[in-house]
Amino acid sequence: MVAAPRKTYLAVDLGASSGRVLAGKYDGEKLHLEEVHRFGNGGVKVGPHLYWDLLRLWTDIKEGLRKAHQAFGESICSVGVDTWGVDFGLLGPNDELLGNPIHYRDAQNHGMLDDAFSRVDRREIFAETGLQFMEFNSLYQLLALKKRKAAVLEGAKSFLMMPDLFHWLLSGEKSNEMTNASTSQCLNPQTGQWAKGLLDRFGLPTDIFGPLSPSGTQLGNLQSSLVQEVGLSHAKVILPGTHDTASAVMAVPAQSCPDEMPDWCYISSGTWSLMGIETAKPQVTDRIYDLNFTNEGGVGGTTRVLKNIAGLWLIQECRRVWAEAGQTFDWGELVKMADTSSPLQSFIAPDAPRFLAPESMPRAICNYCQETGQAVPRSEGAVIRCALESLALRYREVLEWLEEIAGRRIETIHIVGGGTQNELLCQMAADACRRPVITGPVEATALGNMMLQAVSLGDCGSVAEAREVIRASFEVKTFTPVNADPWDEAFAKFKTLTD
Repeated sequence: MVAAPRKTYLAVDLGASSGRVLAGKYDGEKLHLEEVHRFGNGGVKVGPHLYWDLLRLWTDIKEGLRKAHQAFGESICSVGVDTWGVDFGLLGPNDELLGNPIHYRDAQNHGMLDDAFSRVDRREIFAETGLQFMEFNSLYQLLALKKRKAAVLEGAKSFLMMPDLFHWLLSGEKSNEMTNASTSQCLNPQTGQWAKGLLDRFGLPTDIFGPLSPSGTQLGNLQSSLVQEVGLSHAKVILPGTHDTASAVMAVPAQSCPDEMPDWCYISSGTWSLMGIETAKPQVTDRIYDLNFTNEGGVGGTTRVLKNIAGLWLIQECRRVWAEAGQTFDWGELVKMADTSSPLQSFIAPDAPRFLAPESMPRAICNYCQETGQAVPRSEGAVIRCALESLALRYREVLEWLEEIAGRRIETIHIVGGGTQNELLCQMAADACRRPVITGPVEATALGNMMLQAVSLGDCGSVAEAREVIRASFEVKTFTPVNADPWDEAFAKFKTLTD
Protein backbone atom coordinates (compact mmCIF):
# COMPACT_ATOMS: atom_id res chain seq x y z
CA MET A 1 0.00 0.00 0.00
CA VAL A 2 1.38 3.42 -0.96
CA ALA A 3 1.85 5.68 2.05
CA ALA A 4 0.04 9.01 1.97
CA PRO A 5 0.87 10.81 5.21
CA ARG A 6 -1.11 13.78 6.39
CA LYS A 7 -3.50 14.08 3.46
CA THR A 8 -7.07 15.29 3.90
CA TYR A 9 -10.02 14.45 1.66
CA LEU A 10 -13.33 16.30 1.90
CA ALA A 11 -16.65 14.52 1.44
CA VAL A 12 -19.82 16.50 0.83
CA ASP A 13 -22.51 14.02 1.86
CA LEU A 14 -26.07 15.11 1.13
CA GLY A 15 -29.08 13.16 2.35
CA ALA A 16 -32.77 13.80 2.08
CA SER A 17 -32.97 15.39 5.56
CA SER A 18 -29.47 16.73 6.19
CA GLY A 19 -26.10 17.43 4.66
CA ARG A 20 -22.55 17.46 5.97
CA VAL A 21 -19.07 18.41 4.93
CA LEU A 22 -16.63 15.97 6.50
CA ALA A 23 -12.85 15.73 6.48
CA GLY A 24 -10.96 12.45 6.27
CA LYS A 25 -7.37 12.66 7.52
CA TYR A 26 -5.30 9.80 6.10
CA ASP A 27 -1.85 8.83 7.39
CA GLY A 28 -1.26 5.99 4.98
CA GLU A 29 -2.66 3.34 7.33
CA LYS A 30 -5.79 4.67 8.97
CA LEU A 31 -8.45 7.23 8.14
CA HIS A 32 -9.61 9.66 10.83
CA LEU A 33 -12.97 11.35 10.33
CA GLU A 34 -14.03 14.80 11.46
CA GLU A 35 -17.30 16.60 10.81
CA VAL A 36 -16.69 20.15 9.62
CA HIS A 37 -20.16 21.52 8.92
CA ARG A 38 -23.71 20.15 9.24
CA PHE A 39 -26.89 21.64 7.80
CA GLY A 40 -30.51 20.76 7.22
CA ASN A 41 -32.14 19.62 4.01
CA GLY A 42 -35.64 18.83 2.84
CA GLY A 43 -38.29 19.62 0.29
CA VAL A 44 -39.63 23.14 -0.17
CA LYS A 45 -43.24 23.48 -1.34
CA VAL A 46 -43.82 26.21 -3.91
CA GLY A 47 -47.28 26.23 -5.45
CA PRO A 48 -48.25 22.67 -6.43
CA HIS A 49 -44.68 21.33 -6.51
CA LEU A 50 -42.01 20.18 -4.08
CA TYR A 51 -38.45 21.31 -4.80
CA TRP A 52 -34.91 20.99 -3.49
CA ASP A 53 -33.42 24.33 -2.46
CA LEU A 54 -30.27 23.98 -4.55
CA LEU A 55 -28.91 27.45 -3.90
CA ARG A 56 -29.23 27.17 -0.13
CA LEU A 57 -27.49 23.79 -0.25
CA TRP A 58 -24.72 25.33 -2.35
CA THR A 59 -24.36 28.15 0.19
CA ASP A 60 -23.97 25.60 2.99
CA ILE A 61 -21.49 23.55 0.99
CA LYS A 62 -19.37 26.65 0.45
CA GLU A 63 -19.51 27.40 4.17
CA GLY A 64 -18.30 23.87 4.88
CA LEU A 65 -15.44 24.20 2.41
CA ARG A 66 -14.46 27.53 3.97
CA LYS A 67 -14.41 26.00 7.46
CA ALA A 68 -12.41 23.02 6.18
CA HIS A 69 -9.81 25.30 4.64
CA GLN A 70 -9.49 27.19 7.91
CA ALA A 71 -9.06 23.94 9.85
CA PHE A 72 -6.87 21.85 7.54
CA GLY A 73 -5.30 24.29 5.10
CA GLU A 74 -3.02 22.94 2.38
CA SER A 75 -3.32 19.32 3.56
CA ILE A 76 -6.67 19.20 1.71
CA CYS A 77 -6.03 17.53 -1.62
CA SER A 78 -9.52 16.82 -2.97
CA VAL A 79 -13.28 17.07 -2.59
CA GLY A 80 -16.17 14.94 -3.85
CA VAL A 81 -19.96 15.04 -3.52
CA ASP A 82 -22.46 12.22 -3.03
CA THR A 83 -26.25 12.48 -2.83
CA TRP A 84 -29.38 10.38 -3.18
CA GLY A 85 -30.35 9.14 -6.63
CA VAL A 86 -32.96 9.90 -9.33
CA ASP A 87 -33.27 13.69 -8.93
CA PHE A 88 -31.74 16.09 -11.42
CA GLY A 89 -31.45 19.66 -12.63
CA LEU A 90 -31.52 21.05 -16.15
CA LEU A 91 -29.23 23.64 -17.68
CA GLY A 92 -30.27 25.86 -20.57
CA PRO A 93 -28.26 27.84 -23.12
CA ASN A 94 -25.00 29.24 -21.73
CA ASP A 95 -25.24 26.73 -18.88
CA GLU A 96 -27.92 28.66 -17.00
CA LEU A 97 -29.68 26.69 -14.27
CA LEU A 98 -33.36 26.30 -15.19
CA GLY A 99 -35.01 26.43 -11.79
CA ASN A 100 -34.63 24.29 -8.70
CA PRO A 101 -34.66 20.49 -9.07
CA ILE A 102 -37.99 18.86 -8.31
CA HIS A 103 -38.13 16.54 -5.28
CA TYR A 104 -38.69 12.84 -6.00
CA ARG A 105 -41.72 12.82 -3.70
CA ASP A 106 -43.48 15.47 -5.80
CA ALA A 107 -47.04 14.65 -6.82
CA GLN A 108 -46.27 15.12 -10.54
CA ASN A 109 -44.95 11.55 -10.61
CA HIS A 110 -48.24 9.96 -9.57
CA GLY A 111 -49.59 7.72 -12.31
CA MET A 112 -46.51 8.08 -14.52
CA LEU A 113 -45.70 4.38 -14.44
CA ASP A 114 -49.01 3.52 -16.10
CA ASP A 115 -48.49 6.37 -18.53
CA ALA A 116 -45.06 5.01 -19.45
CA PHE A 117 -46.29 1.43 -19.84
CA SER A 118 -49.01 2.63 -22.22
CA ARG A 119 -46.23 3.84 -24.53
CA VAL A 120 -43.54 1.19 -24.10
CA ASP A 121 -44.02 -2.32 -22.74
CA ARG A 122 -42.83 -2.71 -19.15
CA ARG A 123 -40.58 -5.67 -20.02
CA GLU A 124 -38.94 -3.69 -22.81
CA ILE A 125 -38.14 -0.87 -20.38
CA PHE A 126 -36.57 -3.37 -17.99
CA ALA A 127 -34.60 -5.08 -20.75
CA GLU A 128 -33.09 -1.72 -21.68
CA THR A 129 -32.42 -0.42 -18.17
CA GLY A 130 -32.34 -3.35 -15.72
CA LEU A 131 -33.92 -1.11 -13.11
CA GLN A 132 -36.75 -1.64 -10.66
CA PHE A 133 -39.94 0.30 -11.34
CA MET A 134 -40.46 3.23 -8.99
CA GLU A 135 -42.61 6.16 -10.06
CA PHE A 136 -39.99 8.72 -9.08
CA ASN A 137 -37.17 7.32 -11.25
CA SER A 138 -35.72 10.06 -13.44
CA LEU A 139 -37.33 8.62 -16.56
CA TYR A 140 -40.83 9.12 -15.16
CA GLN A 141 -39.97 12.55 -13.79
CA LEU A 142 -38.88 13.56 -17.30
CA LEU A 143 -42.11 12.14 -18.72
CA ALA A 144 -44.09 14.13 -16.14
CA LEU A 145 -42.30 17.33 -17.23
CA LYS A 146 -43.04 16.51 -20.87
CA LYS A 147 -46.69 15.72 -20.12
CA ARG A 148 -47.27 19.11 -18.49
CA LYS A 149 -45.15 20.89 -21.12
CA ALA A 150 -42.79 22.26 -18.50
CA ALA A 151 -40.68 25.11 -19.82
CA VAL A 152 -37.59 23.80 -18.04
CA LEU A 153 -37.60 20.66 -20.21
CA GLU A 154 -38.42 22.50 -23.41
CA GLY A 155 -35.43 24.81 -22.87
CA ALA A 156 -33.00 22.20 -21.54
CA LYS A 157 -29.57 21.68 -23.06
CA SER A 158 -27.95 19.59 -20.30
CA PHE A 159 -29.22 16.98 -17.83
CA LEU A 160 -27.24 16.80 -14.59
CA MET A 161 -28.17 14.68 -11.59
CA MET A 162 -27.91 16.22 -8.14
CA PRO A 163 -24.24 15.45 -7.42
CA ASP A 164 -23.35 16.33 -11.01
CA LEU A 165 -24.83 19.78 -10.41
CA PHE A 166 -22.60 20.37 -7.42
CA HIS A 167 -19.50 19.04 -9.17
CA TRP A 168 -20.29 21.48 -11.99
CA LEU A 169 -20.61 24.33 -9.49
CA LEU A 170 -17.31 23.28 -7.92
CA SER A 171 -15.23 22.75 -11.05
CA GLY A 172 -17.11 24.31 -13.96
CA GLU A 173 -17.05 20.90 -15.67
CA LYS A 174 -20.24 19.08 -16.62
CA SER A 175 -20.15 15.35 -15.98
CA ASN A 176 -22.60 12.48 -15.67
CA GLU A 177 -21.14 10.12 -13.09
CA MET A 178 -22.04 6.49 -13.69
CA THR A 179 -23.34 5.30 -10.30
CA ASN A 180 -25.95 8.04 -9.99
CA ALA A 181 -26.84 7.89 -13.69
CA SER A 182 -27.61 4.21 -13.13
CA THR A 183 -30.53 5.15 -10.84
CA SER A 184 -32.27 7.16 -13.58
CA GLN A 185 -33.81 4.36 -15.65
CA CYS A 186 -32.30 6.19 -18.62
CA LEU A 187 -29.11 4.07 -18.70
CA ASN A 188 -28.41 0.63 -20.14
CA PRO A 189 -26.28 -1.17 -17.51
CA GLN A 190 -25.04 -3.76 -19.99
CA THR A 191 -23.65 -1.28 -22.50
CA GLY A 192 -22.79 1.38 -19.92
CA GLN A 193 -24.37 4.03 -22.15
CA TRP A 194 -27.52 6.13 -22.10
CA ALA A 195 -30.52 4.18 -23.41
CA LYS A 196 -31.15 6.74 -26.15
CA GLY A 197 -33.24 4.38 -28.27
CA LEU A 198 -35.66 3.98 -25.37
CA LEU A 199 -35.66 7.71 -24.65
CA ASP A 200 -36.47 8.39 -28.32
CA ARG A 201 -39.52 6.14 -28.07
CA PHE A 202 -40.80 8.30 -25.22
CA GLY A 203 -40.23 11.45 -27.24
CA LEU A 204 -37.67 12.75 -24.75
CA PRO A 205 -34.73 14.88 -25.88
CA THR A 206 -31.58 12.72 -25.99
CA ASP A 207 -29.10 15.50 -26.71
CA ILE A 208 -29.32 16.69 -23.09
CA PHE A 209 -27.54 13.53 -21.86
CA GLY A 210 -23.80 14.12 -21.88
CA PRO A 211 -20.86 11.69 -21.77
CA LEU A 212 -20.74 9.35 -18.81
CA SER A 213 -17.83 9.41 -16.35
CA PRO A 214 -16.72 6.57 -14.07
CA SER A 215 -16.30 7.14 -10.34
CA GLY A 216 -12.76 8.20 -9.62
CA THR A 217 -12.64 10.69 -12.51
CA GLN A 218 -10.73 13.88 -11.72
CA LEU A 219 -12.55 16.96 -13.03
CA GLY A 220 -9.78 19.44 -12.22
CA ASN A 221 -9.35 22.12 -9.57
CA LEU A 222 -11.99 24.36 -8.04
CA GLN A 223 -13.12 27.28 -10.16
CA SER A 224 -10.98 30.34 -9.57
CA SER A 225 -13.96 32.42 -8.49
CA LEU A 226 -14.80 29.77 -5.88
CA VAL A 227 -11.22 29.64 -4.62
CA GLN A 228 -11.51 33.35 -3.85
CA GLU A 229 -14.49 32.56 -1.61
CA VAL A 230 -13.38 29.40 0.17
CA GLY A 231 -9.66 28.85 -0.47
CA LEU A 232 -8.56 25.32 -1.43
CA SER A 233 -6.55 26.46 -4.44
CA HIS A 234 -4.81 23.08 -4.77
CA ALA A 235 -7.80 20.81 -4.12
CA LYS A 236 -8.96 18.62 -6.98
CA VAL A 237 -12.62 17.85 -7.65
CA ILE A 238 -12.92 14.05 -7.87
CA LEU A 239 -16.04 12.04 -8.61
CA PRO A 240 -16.68 9.47 -5.87
CA GLY A 241 -19.44 6.94 -6.23
CA THR A 242 -21.81 9.92 -6.36
CA HIS A 243 -24.85 7.84 -5.48
CA ASP A 244 -24.69 7.65 -1.70
CA THR A 245 -25.37 3.91 -1.68
CA ALA A 246 -22.48 3.28 -4.09
CA SER A 247 -20.15 5.07 -1.68
CA ALA A 248 -21.68 3.31 1.33
CA VAL A 249 -21.24 -0.13 -0.23
CA MET A 250 -17.61 0.66 -0.96
CA ALA A 251 -17.17 1.17 2.79
CA VAL A 252 -18.71 -2.19 3.76
CA PRO A 253 -15.99 -3.93 5.82
CA ALA A 254 -16.18 -7.15 3.81
CA GLN A 255 -14.07 -8.78 1.14
CA SER A 256 -14.42 -7.16 -2.28
CA CYS A 257 -16.68 -8.88 -4.77
CA PRO A 258 -14.94 -11.87 -6.37
CA ASP A 259 -15.96 -13.28 -9.74
CA GLU A 260 -18.43 -15.60 -8.02
CA MET A 261 -21.47 -14.43 -6.10
CA PRO A 262 -20.73 -13.11 -2.58
CA ASP A 263 -21.82 -14.82 0.64
CA TRP A 264 -22.69 -11.50 2.27
CA CYS A 265 -25.25 -8.81 1.60
CA TYR A 266 -25.52 -5.20 2.67
CA ILE A 267 -28.19 -2.88 3.94
CA SER A 268 -27.41 0.80 3.58
CA SER A 269 -29.72 2.05 6.28
CA GLY A 270 -31.08 5.57 6.49
CA THR A 271 -34.19 7.26 5.12
CA TRP A 272 -34.21 4.31 2.73
CA SER A 273 -32.92 0.81 3.34
CA LEU A 274 -31.05 -0.34 0.24
CA MET A 275 -30.53 -4.09 0.50
CA GLY A 276 -28.53 -6.07 -2.00
CA ILE A 277 -25.39 -7.84 -3.13
CA GLU A 278 -22.34 -6.68 -5.05
CA THR A 279 -21.82 -8.53 -8.32
CA ALA A 280 -19.27 -8.41 -11.11
CA LYS A 281 -21.91 -7.98 -13.83
CA PRO A 282 -25.51 -6.73 -14.18
CA GLN A 283 -28.25 -9.32 -13.62
CA VAL A 284 -30.88 -8.43 -16.25
CA THR A 285 -32.98 -11.59 -16.03
CA ASP A 286 -36.64 -12.55 -15.95
CA ARG A 287 -36.38 -13.36 -12.25
CA ILE A 288 -34.88 -9.95 -11.43
CA TYR A 289 -37.75 -8.42 -13.38
CA ASP A 290 -40.35 -10.50 -11.53
CA LEU A 291 -38.90 -9.54 -8.15
CA ASN A 292 -38.59 -5.85 -9.16
CA PHE A 293 -34.93 -5.69 -8.19
CA THR A 294 -32.57 -3.16 -9.67
CA ASN A 295 -29.10 -3.09 -11.24
CA GLU A 296 -27.23 0.02 -10.15
CA GLY A 297 -23.63 0.93 -10.81
CA GLY A 298 -21.01 0.34 -8.14
CA VAL A 299 -17.49 1.62 -7.79
CA GLY A 300 -14.75 -0.22 -9.61
CA GLY A 301 -17.12 -1.35 -12.34
CA THR A 302 -19.22 -3.56 -10.06
CA THR A 303 -23.01 -3.76 -10.01
CA ARG A 304 -25.26 -3.35 -6.99
CA VAL A 305 -28.18 -5.76 -7.36
CA LEU A 306 -30.61 -4.47 -4.78
CA LYS A 307 -34.10 -3.55 -3.69
CA ASN A 308 -35.23 -0.24 -2.25
CA ILE A 309 -37.02 -0.65 1.08
CA ALA A 310 -38.90 2.18 2.80
CA GLY A 311 -36.36 2.47 5.64
CA LEU A 312 -36.35 4.88 8.54
CA TRP A 313 -38.56 7.26 6.56
CA LEU A 314 -41.42 5.54 8.39
CA ILE A 315 -40.00 6.62 11.75
CA GLN A 316 -38.90 10.07 10.60
CA GLU A 317 -42.39 10.88 9.37
CA CYS A 318 -44.07 9.64 12.57
CA ARG A 319 -41.71 11.83 14.59
CA ARG A 320 -42.42 14.83 12.37
CA VAL A 321 -46.20 14.44 12.62
CA TRP A 322 -46.10 14.07 16.40
CA ALA A 323 -43.81 17.10 16.71
CA GLU A 324 -46.26 19.20 14.70
CA ALA A 325 -48.97 18.12 17.14
CA GLY A 326 -46.85 19.25 20.08
CA GLN A 327 -45.36 15.88 21.08
CA THR A 328 -41.60 16.08 20.62
CA PHE A 329 -39.63 12.84 20.97
CA ASP A 330 -35.93 12.38 20.41
CA TRP A 331 -34.73 9.26 18.61
CA GLY A 332 -33.68 7.54 21.81
CA GLU A 333 -37.10 8.05 23.37
CA LEU A 334 -38.84 6.56 20.33
CA VAL A 335 -36.62 3.47 20.37
CA LYS A 336 -37.12 3.01 24.12
CA MET A 337 -40.90 3.35 23.74
CA ALA A 338 -40.85 0.78 20.94
CA ASP A 339 -38.65 -1.59 22.93
CA THR A 340 -41.11 -1.64 25.86
CA SER A 341 -44.14 -2.23 23.61
CA SER A 342 -45.56 -5.71 23.05
CA PRO A 343 -43.67 -7.57 20.28
CA LEU A 344 -44.99 -8.95 17.01
CA GLN A 345 -48.56 -7.69 17.30
CA SER A 346 -49.17 -6.21 13.86
CA PHE A 347 -47.27 -5.44 10.67
CA ILE A 348 -47.40 -3.28 7.57
CA ALA A 349 -46.11 -3.82 4.06
CA PRO A 350 -43.55 -0.99 4.32
CA ASP A 351 -43.17 -0.54 0.57
CA ALA A 352 -46.89 -0.17 -0.15
CA PRO A 353 -47.54 3.06 -2.09
CA ARG A 354 -49.64 4.50 0.73
CA PHE A 355 -46.48 4.89 2.86
CA LEU A 356 -44.48 6.82 0.26
CA ALA A 357 -45.77 10.29 1.19
CA PRO A 358 -48.88 10.16 3.42
CA GLU A 359 -50.19 13.25 5.17
CA SER A 360 -49.92 11.41 8.48
CA MET A 361 -47.65 8.36 8.76
CA PRO A 362 -49.01 7.26 12.18
CA ARG A 363 -52.56 7.37 10.82
CA ALA A 364 -51.53 5.51 7.67
CA ILE A 365 -49.93 2.75 9.76
CA CYS A 366 -52.95 2.41 12.07
CA ASN A 367 -55.41 2.45 9.17
CA TYR A 368 -53.45 -0.28 7.38
CA CYS A 369 -53.50 -2.50 10.47
CA GLN A 370 -57.24 -1.98 10.87
CA GLU A 371 -57.98 -2.67 7.20
CA THR A 372 -55.97 -5.92 7.32
CA GLY A 373 -57.71 -7.22 10.45
CA GLN A 374 -54.76 -6.80 12.79
CA ALA A 375 -54.39 -5.25 16.20
CA VAL A 376 -54.28 -1.48 15.81
CA PRO A 377 -51.31 0.17 17.59
CA ARG A 378 -52.66 2.21 20.52
CA SER A 379 -49.55 4.18 21.50
CA GLU A 380 -46.64 5.95 19.89
CA GLY A 381 -44.32 3.15 20.98
CA ALA A 382 -46.59 0.52 19.44
CA VAL A 383 -46.67 2.41 16.14
CA ILE A 384 -42.87 2.60 16.04
CA ARG A 385 -42.51 -1.06 17.00
CA CYS A 386 -44.91 -2.03 14.22
CA ALA A 387 -42.83 -0.08 11.70
CA LEU A 388 -39.47 -1.45 12.89
CA GLU A 389 -40.63 -5.06 13.02
CA SER A 390 -42.13 -4.70 9.55
CA LEU A 391 -38.78 -3.47 8.25
CA ALA A 392 -36.98 -6.43 9.83
CA LEU A 393 -39.44 -8.85 8.24
CA ARG A 394 -39.05 -7.13 4.89
CA TYR A 395 -35.29 -7.66 5.24
CA ARG A 396 -35.94 -11.39 5.68
CA GLU A 397 -38.12 -11.48 2.60
CA VAL A 398 -35.50 -9.68 0.51
CA LEU A 399 -32.74 -11.90 1.97
CA GLU A 400 -34.53 -14.99 0.65
CA TRP A 401 -34.71 -13.42 -2.80
CA LEU A 402 -31.03 -12.43 -2.69
CA GLU A 403 -30.08 -16.01 -1.87
CA GLU A 404 -32.10 -17.15 -4.85
CA ILE A 405 -30.36 -14.60 -7.10
CA ALA A 406 -26.91 -15.47 -5.76
CA GLY A 407 -27.55 -19.21 -5.87
CA ARG A 408 -26.02 -19.62 -2.43
CA ARG A 409 -26.67 -18.97 1.25
CA ILE A 410 -26.01 -15.46 2.47
CA GLU A 411 -24.02 -15.97 5.68
CA THR A 412 -23.73 -12.41 6.94
CA ILE A 413 -25.70 -9.17 6.73
CA HIS A 414 -23.69 -5.94 6.86
CA ILE A 415 -25.64 -2.85 7.87
CA VAL A 416 -23.93 0.49 7.28
CA GLY A 417 -25.05 4.09 7.60
CA GLY A 418 -26.96 6.09 10.16
CA GLY A 419 -29.50 3.33 10.74
CA THR A 420 -26.82 1.31 12.55
CA GLN A 421 -27.41 3.58 15.53
CA ASN A 422 -30.89 2.06 15.93
CA GLU A 423 -29.70 -1.04 17.75
CA LEU A 424 -33.24 -2.28 18.33
CA LEU A 425 -33.77 -2.55 14.57
CA CYS A 426 -30.36 -4.20 14.13
CA GLN A 427 -31.23 -6.89 16.69
CA MET A 428 -34.66 -7.35 15.12
CA ALA A 429 -32.95 -7.88 11.76
CA ALA A 430 -30.66 -10.55 13.24
CA ASP A 431 -33.59 -12.33 14.88
CA ALA A 432 -35.93 -12.09 11.90
CA CYS A 433 -33.30 -13.17 9.36
CA ARG A 434 -31.56 -15.74 11.59
CA ARG A 435 -28.21 -14.34 10.49
CA PRO A 436 -25.43 -12.45 12.24
CA VAL A 437 -25.71 -8.74 11.54
CA ILE A 438 -22.49 -6.71 11.48
CA THR A 439 -23.08 -2.98 11.85
CA GLY A 440 -20.78 -0.13 10.99
CA PRO A 441 -19.26 2.09 10.04
CA VAL A 442 -21.94 4.69 10.70
CA GLU A 443 -20.43 7.19 8.27
CA ALA A 444 -20.05 4.61 5.51
CA THR A 445 -21.12 6.94 2.70
CA ALA A 446 -18.60 9.66 3.57
CA LEU A 447 -15.85 7.07 4.09
CA GLY A 448 -16.49 5.42 0.74
CA ASN A 449 -16.51 8.87 -0.87
CA MET A 450 -13.16 9.80 0.70
CA MET A 451 -11.38 6.52 0.08
CA LEU A 452 -12.29 6.54 -3.61
CA GLN A 453 -10.69 9.97 -3.77
CA ALA A 454 -7.60 8.35 -2.22
CA VAL A 455 -7.68 5.58 -4.84
CA SER A 456 -8.04 8.13 -7.65
CA LEU A 457 -5.03 10.08 -6.38
CA GLY A 458 -2.90 6.94 -6.01
CA ASP A 459 -2.75 7.25 -2.22
CA CYS A 460 -4.47 3.86 -1.92
CA GLY A 461 -3.92 1.09 -4.44
CA SER A 462 -7.43 -0.26 -5.03
CA VAL A 463 -10.99 -0.54 -3.75
CA ALA A 464 -9.95 -3.73 -1.92
CA GLU A 465 -7.14 -1.86 -0.16
CA ALA A 466 -9.51 1.00 0.66
CA ARG A 467 -11.82 -1.47 2.40
CA GLU A 468 -8.85 -2.74 4.40
CA VAL A 469 -8.14 0.82 5.54
CA ILE A 470 -11.76 1.27 6.60
CA ARG A 471 -11.76 -2.07 8.47
CA ALA A 472 -8.60 -1.01 10.31
CA SER A 473 -9.92 2.47 11.12
CA PHE A 474 -13.43 1.96 12.47
CA GLU A 475 -15.07 -0.43 14.92
CA VAL A 476 -17.99 -2.64 14.01
CA LYS A 477 -20.54 -4.39 16.20
CA THR A 478 -22.07 -7.83 15.73
CA PHE A 479 -25.67 -8.75 16.58
CA THR A 480 -26.41 -12.47 16.72
CA PRO A 481 -29.90 -14.03 16.68
CA VAL A 482 -31.12 -14.52 20.25
CA ASN A 483 -34.91 -14.93 19.96
CA ALA A 484 -35.53 -16.09 16.41
CA ASP A 485 -38.33 -18.66 16.79
CA PRO A 486 -41.27 -16.22 17.25
CA TRP A 487 -40.22 -14.42 14.08
CA ASP A 488 -40.96 -17.47 11.91
CA GLU A 489 -44.68 -17.29 12.70
CA ALA A 490 -44.56 -13.51 12.30
CA PHE A 491 -42.93 -13.89 8.89
CA ALA A 492 -45.68 -16.23 7.71
CA LYS A 493 -48.23 -13.59 8.68
CA PHE A 494 -46.16 -10.82 7.08
CA LYS A 495 -45.98 -12.73 3.79
CA THR A 496 -49.78 -12.65 3.50
CA LEU A 497 -49.52 -8.85 3.41
CA THR A 498 -46.85 -8.68 0.71
CA ASP A 499 -47.79 -11.60 -1.58
